[in-house]
This record gives sequence, C-alpha cells and structure tokens, in this order.
Amino acid sequence: MTASSSPTAAPVTQALILAGGQATRLRPYTDTRPKAMVEVAGRPIIDYQLDWLASHGVEQAVVSCGYKAEVLQEHLADREGGPETTLLVEDEPLGRGGALRYASTGLRDQGAPYFALNGDVLTWFPLDEMAAHHRERGGLATLALARFRTTWGIVDVDDQDRVEGFTQSPLLPVWINAGVYLFEPGITPLLPLKGDHESSTFPELAGEGRLTAYRIDGFWRGVDTVKDVKEAGAEITALRN
Repeated sequence: MTASSSPTAAPVTQALILAGGQATRLRPYTDTRPKAMVEVAGRPIIDYQLDWLASHGVEQAVVSCGYKAEVLQEHLADREGGPETTLLVEDEPLGRGGALRYASTGLRDQGAPYFALNGDVLTWFPLDEMAAHHRERGGLATLALARFRTTWGIVDVDDQDRVEGFTQSPLLPVWINAGVYLFEPGITPLLPLKGDHESSTFPELAGEGRLTAYRIDGFWRGVDTVKDVKEAGAEITALRN
C-alpha cells in the first residue's frame, strides 16, 4: 500500500452524506422535499444520521444534494448540534459515485479517512468498531453489510408437504450493501466523475483484494418506498419504547 491509502489509527472525524436524487418511489413524500428530509417517526432521515455520526466523534459532515436542495439547506441552517455541516449542490446529476467524489472536495482534511452514507439509510451500530475492523483488515474501503430482509412472506413446509405456518418478511442468511462506507483518502481519485461506484470502483477494488466488509449487528433499514417509511417508523417507535 502507498502512504495515501494505508489505514491510520487516528479517529475518523469526517463524513459524506449522499442526499441527491428525486426518489420517485417515495412520492408523495418527495413532491416537496428531498429524500433525506422525509420524516420517519416524526424526524427527517438526515437528523437521525447526523446525530448518529456526532455521537461517534464525527465533527464535519459534507452533504451532497441536488433535488429540492433549498429545503435541505434551510433545515441544516436551523439545525442545532453537531456535526458541522457543509452543503454542496450538484449542478447536474452525477450518480452516486460521482456525487461521492464531488462531495469529497468539501472535506476539511483531504488526507484523512472518511465515512460515507447513502441518504436513505437508517441505522445504529458502533462506528468505532467498524473503523477498528477496517484497520485490522487493511483495505482501501470497507462496506457495512446488513442482513437481507425479503419483502415476501415465507411458507414453512414439513417433509410431508404440510404447511406448518407463515413468516412475513424474514431476515435471510445473505448479506447486502448497507450503504455505509469507510474510505481511505486513496479511494477518492478512483471514484467515477459521473456514474455509480458500485458498478465500477467497487468491483475493481474487490478484484484487487482491497475491498473489505463489516457485518452490522444492530438496527438497519433502507428507506426507498412509502411502505419503508411506515415500517421503519413502526420499528423505531418500538425501539424507543
């Protein structure tokens, strides 16, 4: 590894949040606001994310946005508490990989590692443990993985083909990209200027053995549809009680 890509032991104090995209599958919630401002259990998604990052020592978060950016800008200007936020507005859609690369230009320390989050993810797990795992494995980038929850119900059948019961939307023993990353600064120039890092940068790093994984043991929920908003709201409410 080069000096620019070697994992360091310093705390990770900066992060990127991808809050662009029109999120058509979340309409009507996103008719008047970006996805990151959709409320789940009474709070915008981005507030959950910023509070979570701040609780793990993140001091600066760069938020990349495009659609309805003025709504997010007004909210962040009025928001109290850390981390300090920097808002960068895309002049044109860059794709997730391009947005990450663009957002990275707003980081204060270009030579330090950083977390990156998709703007539609709700999760709570110890980021310091992810960072320690990342350093131990020595990758250029680490992906958080979540257990896959199917949207279909599962039918339980015995060896005599008798139906024993039904399980709605269970967690399956496979893992998916959770939309939370830890990047060494050396990954930034490898991200596409426009397009999706998951179909370009990540496969290349995986082929080189420089992409590692961290399995989440805790709450995770992607919010991509109206159904997700309602179900995630119910889960968060239950966790609070």
